[in-house]
Amino acid sequence: MSFKEIYGHKKQIGILQKAIGTNRIPHAYLFYGMSGIGKRTIAVNFAKAINCEGGIDNLDACDICASCRKMDHQNHPDTVIIEPEGQFIRLDAIRQIQNQMWFRPMEGKKKIFIMIDADKMNSPSANALLKTLEEPSISSMFILITSRYHLLPMTIISRCQPLNFNPVPQEMVASFLQNRLSLDAHTAHFLASSSGGSIGKAITMNDDNYLAQRDKIFDGLSDSQLHDPLKALAFIPVLGQDKSEIMDRLEMMKSCFRDALVYRETADTALLIHQDRMDTIRSVADRLSGDCLLHNIKALNCALDFIELNANKALTLEVMMFRLNF
Repeated sequence: MSFKEIYGHKKQIGILQKAIGTNRIPHAYLFYGMSGIGKRTIAVNFAKAINCEGGIDNLDACDICASCRKMDHQNHPDTVIIEPEGQFIRLDAIRQIQNQMWFRPMEGKKKIFIMIDADKMNSPSANALLKTLEEPSISSMFILITSRYHLLPMTIISRCQPLNFNPVPQEMVASFLQNRLSLDAHTAHFLASSSGGSIGKAITMNDDNYLAQRDKIFDGLSDSQLHDPLKALAFIPVLGQDKSEIMDRLEMMKSCFRDALVYRETADTALLIHQDRMDTIRSVADRLSGDCLLHNIKALNCALDFIELNANKALTLEVMMFRLNF
């Protein structure tokens, strides 16, 4: 893959290509934006283009040379990808970077370190990386990737060239799903509208049978008796067990209340994400006022924030269910 095959982010790709063309590549970039929108893909292709041996106008990877083939097989000696071990990027990983960065590239023009989920560095790791960024090697560069920009220390942010990635337009996500995954137009547009501009999330939703899970959530929300504490508690197991599963299903609930609010205020079904579930949308919109729907969306956002910060999942969901209006 090369830059020309990437869906969206033309402005960001243009900035990176200009840096390659002028040979003014910063020693560290910070790619930030929502999860699943292509930051990692672009980082890898940027590294690929920098070290390509026969680049297209020297701005994009050729996909043919030995360097590009090694990048495709994830065994290029001058590209190192660092990912969290468990919940954190630990000090040992940063020490390994420090040991490698002072050696000249073995084959390419630069030795490139790509750090996934950079916000997951623990304090010793962040301090060690800061020292590394303060004393960069001319032949090395860093690309830090995060979907939680606000969790990174300002000292690290200030030493990187920031590049913000926005959600991919819905039509472009749908086009990707149709062209790359051979999905029919209806399914592609539904997943695109539900993904929030994240191609990665759309792919995951397709793999995880998103429609079946969504229908289970929506069937539960159709029950007007959920205000009964026992029924509210009985609904919680539908939300899953692990963190990512719970967060995805809370997002489904939020999108239901969002659609109900839009329908209540506009009666325009074309604006709805879940147009095929008008039964539930209409039922919730008829039962709840606009203020109640807004309250529910805020309560779900609060629960999502707590789950993201690794709060007690069971307690968070119980409190949320008692706060929601049904």
